Amino acid sequence: MNIDYNASKPIYEQVIDEIKREIARGELKPGQKLPSQRELAKEIQVNPNTVQRAYREMEILNLVETKRGKGTFIKDDDKVINEINDQMAKAAVEKFIEDMLSIGFEKAEIINLFKEEFERRIQND
Repeated sequence: MNIDYNASKPIYEQVIDEIKREIARGELKPGQKLPSQRELAKEIQVNPNTVQRAYREMEILNLVETKRGKGTFIKDDDKVINEINDQMAKAAVEKFIEDMLSIGFEKAEIINLFKEEFERRIQND
């Protein structure tokens, strides 16, 4: 788990983002148990309250569920997983467009550049 302790983004939000990325990449599967709050806090060297907040927020987001006495698990719901993937894809595209516009590219240039790079990647894979 990659946590930037000097970032302006709160650590608990970074934990949530990292778990979402792990789900999107298939590293965490629906129904899979997460490390205990204490284990994760020790692993990433933060206060257990920080991890507790991340887990609580993920429960509010319907991303995880806590089973009393058993632990916290990734929600076993394909709809939730698909929503995470969609959100992450849209955020990446929005950031790309925002970055391209901020350095002066026009809409048509962005589209052409994207198409060219996408075609190059497909040919090299």
